[in-house]
Amino acid sequence: MTEEYNNIDICKREKQLTKTTAIGLVVNMFLTIGKFYAGFFGNSAAMIADAVHSLSDLVSDVVIIFCVRIASKGQDEGHKYGHGKFETLATLIVSLLLAFVSIKLIISGINDIISFINGEQLQIPENIALWAALISIIVKEILYHYTIHVGKNTKSDVVIANAWHHRTDALSSICSGIGIGGTMILGAKWGILDPIACCGISIFIMIIALKMAIPAIMELLEESLPKKTEEEIMQIARQVDGLKDIHGLKTRKSGPYIIIEAHIVVNPQMTVETAHNITTSIERLWRQKYGKNTMISLHVEPSCDAE
Repeated sequence: MTEEYNNIDICKREKQLTKTTAIGLVVNMFLTIGKFYAGFFGNSAAMIADAVHSLSDLVSDVVIIFCVRIASKGQDEGHKYGHGKFETLATLIVSLLLAFVSIKLIISGINDIISFINGEQLQIPENIALWAALISIIVKEILYHYTIHVGKNTKSDVVIANAWHHRTDALSSICSGIGIGGTMILGAKWGILDPIACCGISIFIMIIALKMAIPAIMELLEESLPKKTEEEIMQIARQVDGLKDIHGLKTRKSGPYIIIEAHIVVNPQMTVETAHNITTSIERLWRQKYGKNTMISLHVEPSCDAE
């Protein structure tokens, strides 16, 4: 496996991820502007909350494009294991943005609910706010399916996270649509539906943020791969003829790639060339299973009992 071949794959992956995220960025820019306009002129707190959500999507798209470009640089003098964790960092940033947005929206929604309970009359939303919600639902759901497809094909956690960011925006638009439509149909006495929808959107956003943040944090803390995966790695290695044992396995993720380190035991009377061929065979099998960019480090040890 040549470094040039790996670089071609990384380059193609970067272009695909950047293109997908850039499309989402343009869509989010227009949706953010449209939703803020519809929220302010349509008298809808839920739609303004929805617009803030779309704005967080826009910011996360910029972060992802920046981090994916760095993550695709590969190995250099200062980063022997490559730059893959920049993608993990981007995932964490996106999740923190979502959490921050959800907290702000919950506070805003609760304040409006308290005002309504205290007798303050909330404005009835206009048709423009409802239309904005319907358009957002359709556009963001299409964007979700496109982005999740690319994310799974490229094994990019940050793009998959961004796809869910798109879906949360679609779901938040459903909530805002229900709140807006319910208030318009039932009248001012049901004006509380709009801020309730705002709070519902916020809680959902917080749940998604936590689901994204926890795996990203664990990866940045060098968490090992699941036990089942490590057992599979050992089993694959034992298929190679001439290998007597394997131990000292260490694994972790670096963005879309995995890192494997292990000690392999061979016959002490074996030639260096034969031992090298065994390590090459193990590496080939692992890369066939886990990807051509899997980073592997093997230490060869002689067994105590010579055949």
